[in-house]
Amino acid sequence: MSNRIGPGREDIREQVREHSRVLIYSHDTFGLGHLRRCRTIAHALVEQHKDMSVLILSGSPIIGSFDFRSRVDFVRIPGVIKLRNGEYTSLNLHIDIEETLAMRASIIRHTAEIFDPDLFIVDKEPLGLRGEVLETLQVLKARGTPLVLGLRDVMDEPSALGPEWERKKVMPALDRLYDELWVYGLPQICDPLEGVRVPPSVRRKMVYTGYLERSAPVHPALPDMPDEPFILVTPGGGGDGEDMVDWVLRAYEHDPRLPHRALIVLGPFMQRELQNEFAARAAALPKVETLTFEAQLESLMAKAIGVVAMGGYNTFCEILSFDKRALIVPRMVPRREQYIRASRAQELGLVSMLPDDGVRDPGAMATALRQLPQQQVPSDVIVPGLLDGLENVNRLATRHLAEPRRPARRATLRRRA
Repeated sequence: MSNRIGPGREDIREQVREHSRVLIYSHDTFGLGHLRRCRTIAHALVEQHKDMSVLILSGSPIIGSFDFRSRVDFVRIPGVIKLRNGEYTSLNLHIDIEETLAMRASIIRHTAEIFDPDLFIVDKEPLGLRGEVLETLQVLKARGTPLVLGLRDVMDEPSALGPEWERKKVMPALDRLYDELWVYGLPQICDPLEGVRVPPSVRRKMVYTGYLERSAPVHPALPDMPDEPFILVTPGGGGDGEDMVDWVLRAYEHDPRLPHRALIVLGPFMQRELQNEFAARAAALPKVETLTFEAQLESLMAKAIGVVAMGGYNTFCEILSFDKRALIVPRMVPRREQYIRASRAQELGLVSMLPDDGVRDPGAMATALRQLPQQQVPSDVIVPGLLDGLENVNRLATRHLAEPRRPARRATLRRRA
């Protein structure tokens, strides 16, 4: 007589499920970009598919500060942060980084095994942080789960991205493990793998979706905002945005007659001492206000007459979505991603750009702030398919979910591993 009380895990997997499941991985070592992109995709998927559940794996320390729609949830893995010397360290735990990475990899793999997704989407890092997703990819590949890598429109300069991916042995994984590469952008703005040696077999997997359109909550719970028209200043997460914020403040200190108010959202990752310093300087300026963090930044942007930003992917999508006049002050190090994106967008007439020359003349910023409300809006430029990203992500996901899962041949996996 069998001692089994209920169905085993393999029996459960073989049962026909009425609801589809999507797992999304976001390594989130720094900033808000990866998390916000994954959250946007998750919300779009459950809105389109009423029988779907989406689970996000994230290392973001503030993921709990965001609202999630019904049928979207998250698993918070131990956080890590990248130091200025390029090394990683545990964010909060006083343990060795190797132990932290081992825990992260174990949580990711066991979550994937139990959740048993019908589609696995990996954001930006093909193998995860320090390869922590590789084993999970291999497990799900053996189960026949479609594997998708989502790439933003710009990754980095080819001279930096090529050697990095070669060192991490990314191309073999793209060739052998992944079924598709979704590029959340358009080729006429940027090819994220331009200048990188990419095999034709991998190129054929690339699908450009267009940018991911954003929307503001219908009834947002917003803080007190200026009654007058205002310019929104946002450095994203704020961890590397102090130079831009300082430049804007110096412009208002230099020229108190600037016509429009500024609302500066400093970001949750800005150092506390800098937050306090900037808040004190803003308090002395009649036309400048500051906030530390706002989870519903989309609602603030929707109400602003213009935006000053560093030009990260999510902010760029919001600028396009809300059709906002924008001044981009791109970060130049450690990656030139923001500069590349802003340069291409300026060439098309979608935004204006004020590169950081290291001097940061307050008069130049004041002039740019005066001119901002007079420049054209992005919709004045016709770019077919510009904001079709979420529609196409849904279409691509639906196609994968409709296909029967075919477990890969284990002999093939062993040969390729």
